[in-house]
Amino acid sequence: MEISTERKKHLKKVLLLAVKIAVGSSAAIWIAQLLNLQHATSAGTITLLTLMTTKWDTVKLSCFRLITFAVTALTAWAAFAHIDSKIISYGVFIFIVVFLAEVSGLKATISVNSVIGAHLLISMDFSLHSLENELMLILIGIAIALVLNLFHDNHNRRQDLVEDMRYTEQQLQRILSGLAAYLSGEELQRNVWQDLRSLEKEIQNFQKEAYEYQENTFHSHPGYYIDYFEMRQNQCQMLHNLHGELRKIRTLPKQSQMAAEYLRYLTVYVIERNEPALQLQKLEEIFDYMRKEPLPLSVEEFENRALLYHILMDIEEFLLFKDRFVKGLNERQRKEYWS
Repeated sequence: MEISTERKKHLKKVLLLAVKIAVGSSAAIWIAQLLNLQHATSAGTITLLTLMTTKWDTVKLSCFRLITFAVTALTAWAAFAHIDSKIISYGVFIFIVVFLAEVSGLKATISVNSVIGAHLLISMDFSLHSLENELMLILIGIAIALVLNLFHDNHNRRQDLVEDMRYTEQQLQRILSGLAAYLSGEELQRNVWQDLRSLEKEIQNFQKEAYEYQENTFHSHPGYYIDYFEMRQNQCQMLHNLHGELRKIRTLPKQSQMAAEYLRYLTVYVIERNEPALQLQKLEEIFDYMRKEPLPLSVEEFENRALLYHILMDIEEFLLFKDRFVKGLNERQRKEYWS
C-alpha cells in the first residue's frame, strides 16, 4: 500500500526526533558517568524530556528548569528533613512542586523536578556536593538538548509549507469553480461543501506545521506562514456563510449568472502573490450594476435577489481577508516572500 505524502512527512519528523532522543540520551548518560555523577541515567531522561519541544521552547524550558531547581531543592529539604514518613514527605513535596508549577505556568518542569526530588529522598543528603550533582545532571541534559535541537530540517519543512500553500489555493479554486457552476444552474460533479470541510481540517494541520516551523528557527521569523493559513481559514469560513445563503435561494435570479462569471474570473487570482485591489474594484462594479437594475416584481424575486446580494457581500469579505493580509506585510516580508 502506497504511503501518503502527509504520512511520509510525519514519519520523517518522528524518525528525526527518535534519532535525536536516542543519541542525546545516550550521550548524556555517558557524560554523567564520565563525571562520576550519581543517578547518571537521569541525565538521559532529562535530555529526553527537554528534546520533546521546539527550539524556542527548549531554550525557555531550559531556563525554567534552572530557575525552579533552587525552589525544588529547598522544598525537598523542607519536606524530607522535617517529616519522618518518607511517603508523606514525598507527597507533600510533590503537592508543593505541582501547585507552584501550575500557578506559575511552568507545568513542563514538574517531571524533572520530581526526579530530582526522588534522588534527594533516597539519599537524604542535602549537602552542597549532593545539590551540585543534581544540578550537573540538569545542565548535561539541557545542554545536549539545546545542541541537538539546533538540527532541524528547516529547508525541507519550508518547502513542505509552500507545497501546502499551493495545495490550499488549488482546493479553493476548485471550490469557487463549483460555486460558479451552482450559480449557473449546472449540476455539481462533486460535493463542494464536503471539499470545503475537508480543506478546513487540512488547513488546521498546516497551521500547526507553520507554528512548529516558526518555533524551530532562531532568527526573528515573521510568522508569515501562520498568518497566511489563518487568512485562508477565515476565507473558508466566509464560503461556509455563502453556502448558507445559497441554500436559501429557491429560484436563481438572472443576476446569478453575472455572479457565476465573476467567481470563474476570481479563481485565477486565488494565489499567494496577488493583491486583490483589482478584483475588489470589479466586484464593486457588479454591485453598482445590481443597484441600477429594475426593482423585483414579486416577493420571491425580491428575497432571492437580496440573498444573491448577500452572497456577493460574502465574496467581498473573502477578498478583504486577503487584502488585509497583504496590507499587513512589512517590507522585509514582501522582499522575502513576494520577490
